[in-house]
Formats: sequence, C-alpha cells, structure tokens
Amino acid sequence: MAEGGGGWRPWAERYKPGVAMVLVQLFYSLVDMALKTAYGLGMRPIDFVAYRQGIAAAALFLGSLATRGFTLRPMAVGYRAFALLFVASLATATGQYCYFMGLHMASPSMARATTNLAPSITFAMAAVIGLEKVDLRNSRSVAKIIGTVVCLAGAMIMAFIKGPKLFGALIIDDWVTGGIYLMGNALCFSIWYILQVPICKSYLDPLSLATWMCFLATLQCMVAAFFLEANYMEIWKLASIWELPCILYGGVFASGANFFMQSWCISVKGPLYSAIFTPLSAVITTILSTLFLHEELHIGSVLGAITIIFGLYVVLWGKADDAKSERLAIRCTDSESNVEQDSIGGKVESGTNLSEPLLSEDANTQTSAFQ
Repeated sequence: MAEGGGGWRPWAERYKPGVAMVLVQLFYSLVDMALKTAYGLGMRPIDFVAYRQGIAAAALFLGSLATRGFTLRPMAVGYRAFALLFVASLATATGQYCYFMGLHMASPSMARATTNLAPSITFAMAAVIGLEKVDLRNSRSVAKIIGTVVCLAGAMIMAFIKGPKLFGALIIDDWVTGGIYLMGNALCFSIWYILQVPICKSYLDPLSLATWMCFLATLQCMVAAFFLEANYMEIWKLASIWELPCILYGGVFASGANFFMQSWCISVKGPLYSAIFTPLSAVITTILSTLFLHEELHIGSVLGAITIIFGLYVVLWGKADDAKSERLAIRCTDSESNVEQDSIGGKVESGTNLSEPLLSEDANTQTSAFQ
C-alpha cells in the first residue's frame, strides 16, 4: 500500500498543473455560456461586466485580507501606481465590454478564438515601442513576426469570410461588427499586457493588484453605463432570478478561481506553460455552443480559428527561446558575481544588460482578472 501511495503522489504532482489549466480554460468557456444565458434573460453587456468585476473584487479582497492577517497595509498604493492601475482597469473594462458585444453579435466560438490574438498583437506593440528586440537574422525573431501576421490573417478570415455552413440553420447577424468588437478586445488585452511592465515596477503584490483592478473596473463600468444606457437606474435590476447564478459564476469562477489556479500554475511551470493551453478554450467553447446553443459553424470560422491557433504557437515558439536566454544570462551573471566576491573578498554588485521582460510571471498571474 505504501508503494501504491508513493507511486500515486508523484503522478498527481506531475499532472496537477495540466489539470488546473484545463479547468481554467473550461471555466472561461462556460462563462461564455453563462453570458449567452444572461443575454437571453435581458441583461445588458455593461451590467454583466460591472457585476462580474464587482464580485471578483469582493472575492479577491476577502482572500487578500485572509492571507495577510486582515490588514489593509499591503494594498496601499502611491499616485503613480494608482494612475497606472486606473488605465489598466480601463483597458480591462473596455476589453470585456468589447468581448461581450462581439460574443452577442458573432458567436461564442469566434469570440473565444480571437482571444488568441492577444500575444501576437502584444508582440507587435512591444516591438514598436522598443520593449521587444527584433533581429531579422535570428530565426526566433522571424518566427514571432510570421506568427503575428498569421494570427491577424486568421482573425480577418473569421471576421470577413464566413463561407458555406458546416451544419445548423441559425442565421447570425452583424457578423463583421462582432468581429471588429472582438479584435478591439484583443487590442485592449494587449495594451493591458504592455502596462504590466511599469505597474509591476511600482506595485509588486499580485493579489492586491488584481483586487484594485477589478474594483476600479467596476466603478468605470458604472460610469460608462450612465452614457451607454438610457434607463440607467432600471438596468441594474435583475429581470430573472436565473441571472444571479450567471453573474456569480462569472465573478467567482471565471475570475476569482481562475486567478488562483493560473497564479499557482505559473509559479510551478512558468508563464509559457500557461499560455500553451489558451487555444483549448476555443475548442471547448465551439463544442459546447454547438451542442447547447445550436451555434451555426462556417468554414471561414473553422479555418480562421485554426490559423490563429497555428500563429499563436509560432509566436510562443519564438518567445520560448527568449525565456531560455534570460535564464542562461542570469545564471552566468550570478556565477560572475560569485567569482568576483571570491577574488576580491568583498561584495561586488554586477548588473545585467537584460531588457525588462514584457510578460513577467507576476503580470501573467493577473490574466484571469481581465478575461
């Protein structure tokens, strides 16, 4: 029995991160189903975003207090950090609104597939502003450029080329407009990623950071609703009791639970491991929406989704070498520091010429607060 128990534990430790990431993608897929249900009951997109972010902020706030002895001191922020958090939260709220509008006008499978555009758009933006180095003589850099172009081409195929139907008879209106909304979501997501570099320099506590962003996003959604909706006071009333479980699921599981699982998985396996599972949510969403929502599938949607996923993995392949190079450079620098200390007999500080990583591990742990 002892040997059996000893054999089971290593297996569990080995596969726990993978199981956790599959659950993360499943929770993201199910939130699309929950939103579609809420739409059918009469809930507006801005309401859902505000309620979801508010519930997530409350859950994360309680979790932050519980892990820090019920003290608010670690959550204090300065003016610069607050300004950065405000802009990042605005990107979060805008991106989620665009995502849910696109989901309503296009389809769940298309909405989830376009989230894979974010890494490629982030790389393109980072290269323009100098956060990513591009060397056309390096195969990995070329792969990142090609992967970005392929991802964008896949999004164009999904948005503008529907093609013949695979099966089903549901007619989807405003397909192109929905695709534009979804690409807007990917753009906001990329801006959010870019902002993580200065934010993590000013504010390094990931749990409190996510709490602040969800809280600010809730306030921003409430202000935006005043301009977007005619009957401001009426829209916050739940038309049906069944809207409540949809909202609770979106805040507790799709944001709160996913935050903790992604945070733990990234700490064990790293951010690249987490990113590899991202396309799985598109597959799960397509299956669920076809079975339960009777979604119509088009050739353009399938080809576009496959193209985006292929481009994503090309970009990730190019980024994988960056992570290896950074770890090797850090080890070499540490070794040089030890040699200098042994030779001189004193502490000598030696810096590195490494560029600031665009997507640090702390930054990646916040992803679930956005999606």
